Amino acid sequence: MLLTEMEKRNNEDQVSLLMDQTFAHRRQEVVRDAPMVAEFKARWPALFNVRELCVEFKRITIVNLQSKFFSQLDAQSANLMKAFSRKGGTLGRRLKRIVVPMTEDSGIDVRRECVLKGLCVYMNEDPESFVKEYMSDDASSHTAMAETIYGIYVIRHEGAEPGDAPEDVGIILEGVTVLQELRNVPFAFAIFIALVYALNLCYPSEHRYTFEALQKLVLELDGNKLSKKVQALKTILAR
Repeated sequence: MLLTEMEKRNNEDQVSLLMDQTFAHRRQEVVRDAPMVAEFKARWPALFNVRELCVEFKRITIVNLQSKFFSQLDAQSANLMKAFSRKGGTLGRRLKRIVVPMTEDSGIDVRRECVLKGLCVYMNEDPESFVKEYMSDDASSHTAMAETIYGIYVIRHEGAEPGDAPEDVGIILEGVTVLQELRNVPFAFAIFIALVYALNLCYPSEHRYTFEALQKLVLELDGNKLSKKVQALKTILAR
């Protein structure tokens, strides 16, 4: 019935009702069977929609993803920038390069993207291996994206400035493009966390500290037990 209702136009409310009614069954399936992403997307296509994904996240956590993520990220941005500025050596130089776009464009999305990438560098992880940028005229981008296990992709046109809107932003899981036409990189970060919860996935090991910080310090979920790295950051942000 849900698949049938998905085929109808202007039917979001009915789809949402059916998604709510099938929540327990869907959670049992995803936790017990751990299906491949492509298989689960075919069975539950409604879940791979920003609106339904955010509702699913709230069903699981009782947290409103977008308002919580961005309000807390903005509230912590100044302290995070101070923490970045205190770093010296190679790490400090990388952090200075990461925040350069903020000096060229004062937009909130540019600032948020710099802060998120800076957090990744601060945790000694590589933002470029998670957020991968491609030029719109690059024929090899489709092959590279199909070989991506997980991450955010950004399609930009040649000569784009830091404040220019990308042509497309999306999320790839297990080589499958599961979401497209996301507004920007910070929004894609938030939606990626929702996917991890909805699909009962682990955070990528190469970026586990970045996402632990976002989950436990920004979204304030399951924050009782912190790794040493994230606990150190929490202490710094509290000063």
